[in-house]
Amino acid sequence: MTQILLARHGETDWNRENRFQGHTDPPLNEVGRAQAAELAATLAHEPIAAVYASPLRRALETAETVAAAHGLAPIVVDALREVDVGSWQGLTRAEVETRFPEQFRRWLEHGPGWEDGETHEQMGERVVAALRELARRHPHERVVVVTHGGPIRAALARAEGIPHSEARRTGRALGNCFVAGFAVVDGDFRRID
Repeated sequence: MTQILLARHGETDWNRENRFQGHTDPPLNEVGRAQAAELAATLAHEPIAAVYASPLRRALETAETVAAAHGLAPIVVDALREVDVGSWQGLTRAEVETRFPEQFRRWLEHGPGWEDGETHEQMGERVVAALRELARRHPHERVVVVTHGGPIRAALARAEGIPHSEARRTGRALGNCFVAGFAVVDGDFRRID
C-alpha cells in the first residue's frame, strides 16, 4: 500500500477573482504563500518519502514550501496539471456566462462546459494514471502530491467509483491547500482521511 496525500495549491489572485485558471500560470499571492507555509507546518512531522507537483507555478510554489520542511525538492510531473479549460482560461465566471451562455449553463449543471481544451474525463484519466505510477514507485511509503482542484476531484471520483461529473455534483468545494488522503493498493484508490 502507498499513501498519497493530495494537496491543492495555495491561493492566487485569480482564485480570489473567480477566474478559470486551467493551464495558465499565475503565482501564489500573499495569502497563498501563507497557506503553503501552514500546510508545510501541518505536514512537517509526517514521514514523507517524496513531494510531487504539477508544473504550474501555483502548485510548484506550494510544493517547494512543503518539500523544504522535509529537506526535499519537489519532483515535477506534467500529468498533474489542472484541466485545460480552453477558451475559458483567464475569464471570470461572469465573463464566461456572457460570452458562452449555453456552455456555462451546461457547466453549472455539472455537464461539459468549454468546447475546446480537454474534458474532465480526459484529465481524470491522465491524473489517475500518474498517481498509479507514483504509487508503483513508492510501495509502502507516503508521498505528497501538490496539484489542483480538478485532479483531486478526479482521484475522489475514482476512489468512490463514480463519474467525475457526479463527484462535481455531490462533492464539496475544495479550498486552497485542502488535503485528501488515499491508500493505493494494486492501482485501486481508497480514502484514508
